Amino acid sequence: MINPSSTPGIRSAAFRLMLTTTALSFSSYSLLLPVVPLWAERGGSGALGSGATTAVLMATTVGTQLAVPWLLARVGHRWVLAAGALLLGLPSPFFTPSPDLAPVLVLSGIRGIGFGLVTVAGSALIAELVPREQHGRATGYYGLAVGLPQIALYGGGVAMADAFGFPAVFLVAGLAPVLGALAVPGIRGARRRVPSRTRSPRPPVRSSAAPLVAMLTCAVAQGGIITFLPLAVPGGGLVVPAALLATAAGAMLGRLAGGELVDRLGWGGRLLVPGMLLAAAGLAAEVLGGDVLVVAGAAVVGFGFGIVQNDSLTTLFTAFGAAGYGVASALWNIAFDAGTGVGALGIGAVADGFGYPAGFASAAALLGVGVVVALLVPARRTRAGRVPGSRS
Repeated sequence: MINPSSTPGIRSAAFRLMLTTTALSFSSYSLLLPVVPLWAERGGSGALGSGATTAVLMATTVGTQLAVPWLLARVGHRWVLAAGALLLGLPSPFFTPSPDLAPVLVLSGIRGIGFGLVTVAGSALIAELVPREQHGRATGYYGLAVGLPQIALYGGGVAMADAFGFPAVFLVAGLAPVLGALAVPGIRGARRRVPSRTRSPRPPVRSSAAPLVAMLTCAVAQGGIITFLPLAVPGGGLVVPAALLATAAGAMLGRLAGGELVDRLGWGGRLLVPGMLLAAAGLAAEVLGGDVLVVAGAAVVGFGFGIVQNDSLTTLFTAFGAAGYGVASALWNIAFDAGTGVGALGIGAVADGFGYPAGFASAAALLGVGVVVALLVPARRTRAGRVPGSRS
């Protein structure tokens, strides 16, 4: 195998193989995130039960993420990444025998463990495989490895299920991460780090409140869009795949726009409120309904969330400082995934009683609360400059 120390980091075989494993793992995640709730509904689950599949996935993801730093130090980055890819892929074909809620929830929980391992180990490998002076470009490439599968497959999974049946989707979602795990032995050069015995920096509660609330509320919004649009617009033809594509593409464009505004204009800490307001406006379009508004609203939700993703990560790193980058990154990832799960479960609970428009409206109201928090407790503004380590 090629040792990345002998070649430039972002051009090394090890870094490219890490991106390959990441892209294949996120392909499985993106395929099944909107498809599994549909499968559960076919088994007789209502909106709450269907949303619970995403909630369980995200709950086990977050629980796993808390333990990953310990695993990285003791097992090593490569094998944590490989284990995550296998746990994400191998259970996927086993959705096929039954759409009943109980086995679907069990399998979703196992896959959540794998996803938690993949997300933290993958982003940690950026710092291990690439020299500091290349972190900015490396993070950009990693963002593509994460974002492109979401753009292609959020809607592609639903379309594939319609065209070829659910078992075909489950099989593809199972094979992709397993192929990614086969690339892991070629990822050479990552060092195993022993956890520091020094006391962790004191959490800056006040200055981290706004970015964490913004991340959580926007993740609720997009988690609800991804989980429930296929159920809220039944028989919509190409509308649902187009909307899911639009929200993923909007998030990627929002990340790029947010990065430019923070890097070039030094607007770090100033984009949280605009991002939340955009996401709320997108949800309002979903409440109103209509094919054009459904697609446009999903795109606006994604764009607002993308802006928040960049700005919240930058402000969290500023709040925690260099000694707390790991803690800041973990909190950011947890807010992302916990919000996605809460969105699926909470909006599902509202939709069960009052319908999907009311569910989307409740998420918009939650974003309004986030705006109030950000205005009352503003985030610490950051200097211009990119911050590596984002997984999205």
